[in-house]
Amino acid sequence: MTELLFIGLGLYNELDLTTKALQELKTCKHIFAEFYTSTLNDFNQNAFEHQIGHPIHILTREDTEKGTKILTTANKAKTALLVGGDPMMATTHIDLRIRAITQGITTKIIHNASIITAAPGLLGLQNYKFGRTTTLTYPEKDYFPMSPYEVINDNKNLGLHTLILLDIQADKNRYMTANEGITLLETMEKHHHKNIITPETLACVVARAGSPHPLAIADTIEHLQQRTYGPPLHTLIFPGNLHFMELEALQICADLPPQIALKLQKL
Repeated sequence: MTELLFIGLGLYNELDLTTKALQELKTCKHIFAEFYTSTLNDFNQNAFEHQIGHPIHILTREDTEKGTKILTTANKAKTALLVGGDPMMATTHIDLRIRAITQGITTKIIHNASIITAAPGLLGLQNYKFGRTTTLTYPEKDYFPMSPYEVINDNKNLGLHTLILLDIQADKNRYMTANEGITLLETMEKHHHKNIITPETLACVVARAGSPHPLAIADTIEHLQQRTYGPPLHTLIFPGNLHFMELEALQICADLPPQIALKLQKL
């Protein structure tokens, strides 16, 4: 049977696997996993392999993007690709599914929790009021994309919230912190001068969504930069226009200081 399953692992550890996914994995011949588009905070590979009754093969970024190993295997036997979060959030996986279908391989998606819904939920922000999502990446020698700044600006002009994903370099055990992300945005502000990243700008940090003790904080950039947020993964959110219920939620769920809430109420 030629079949390729895209299975979401959720946000935190192997216990987030759905019952449906567990049943399917037990019937798979080959199981791959990739952790460069997303990863889990506390994934125990040995415990997971014991749970599903099969070994898993961890793919490199190159292997995942090429897709040759996965597609060749899926052409011969039932194969699964495990992905942190929800399996269809990355363009890489959409491309892989398209290629599988065009090769006559049956595909199936088993969804799971995603940071795209979890972060707004922890903060109490309304999901339908989010604009385009963007990603901050570590600058390289000749590579420093400024597009996240423009995305925040565009969303802000429409009154929409912005979810910012932070770079993951799992092969280097390097995970961008909220503080590093804010510093990059402050650098972009110096280039663009549109006054959207200032010390008084309201922003939110979500850390370790899906864990037993996630962190959700709302404050000004100036105060957020003075804090630390513990182990990864971190996410940044820049709110747009706030509904009164969202403003109340930020105070109760994310410790937004009363004086900032009062200022926002008057706007």
